[in-house]
Amino acid sequence: MHDSRHFIPRSVLLWMLLLFSGQSLALDWSIKVTDDNGSPIENAVVYAEPKAKIDMPTNVAANIEQKGRKFLPLVSVVPRGTNITFPNRDTVRHHVYSFSPAKTFELKLYSGVPANPVLFDKAGTVVLGCNIHDSMLAFIHIVDTPYFAKTDASGNATLSLPAGDYALKAWHYALITENQVYEKAVSLKDSAKANVQLSLRPFPLPGNN
Repeated sequence: MHDSRHFIPRSVLLWMLLLFSGQSLALDWSIKVTDDNGSPIENAVVYAEPKAKIDMPTNVAANIEQKGRKFLPLVSVVPRGTNITFPNRDTVRHHVYSFSPAKTFELKLYSGVPANPVLFDKAGTVVLGCNIHDSMLAFIHIVDTPYFAKTDASGNATLSLPAGDYALKAWHYALITENQVYEKAVSLKDSAKANVQLSLRPFPLPGNN
């Protein structure tokens, strides 16, 4: 005789098996980014590009605001296909532009919120400026993956992603070799840690934190 308190019907067991066998459990990939002296790097972009083809996220939106005559945030990382809005929270008008190959655009002198966002549909780095306030500067790094993060003040970032083969990449706006992204092939089978070292040049940022 079965004890009904511990008996799970066979049909339920089969359903649970199918459910969990079809899921990819997320693994945590903890990444530490430092410079040549071992000091932590803040605002470094880290991301993992899977070797297998995956679907990119759709209908992604983001904001980069202008406040205190600064772009906030200083560094943004978004997946390819993201629409970004540039609200002006200042009492003065701004003229936002970029001449970067990944996205050339111009939002002529305006206040408030522009009528339409800007679509960033090509992977790469975009440098933002203001045609009125030369000290304003910001960076957008567009990636071909849904797995990305930005390091904190301690140089730490975490990616949550399924097991598999990836190219681990890292970028920072002050890389000695401009736009040369760090890259390392990694096979991820369990939660793991990684250390990334980047060589940076002095890069003063007037008007930004």
